[in-house]
Amino acid sequence: MKGVHLRFYTYENRKAHGVPVHEWLLGRAKHLGIAGGSAFRAIAGFGRHGQLHEQHFYELAGELPVLVEFVVTEPQAEALLKVLADEKLNLFYARIAGEFAQVGTAD
Repeated sequence: MKGVHLRFYTYENRKAHGVPVHEWLLGRAKHLGIAGGSAFRAIAGFGRHGQLHEQHFYELAGELPVLVEFVVTEPQAEALLKVLADEKLNLFYARIAGEFAQVGTAD
């Protein structure tokens, strides 16, 4: 099936409506009927301001980059991006055309 790979980049400490952006994104996607999504915390990274954020053993919470991604149909991608635009949420993202399928049988 042809679809879209959406990748959103944010930081652990960024909030949307009082919750971390990655949690908010996953919740909105689930509400839209998107079958799944994942959030990954990086060990290091930098954004448009050039400031390097890295994990150190003494840090408990912080400013590490977080990647949130979804593999969705074109209409699902449009619906999610419309929600973000309507909410005026400022997020950098990548939209990559692709194909997806499931191998094997479902349990």
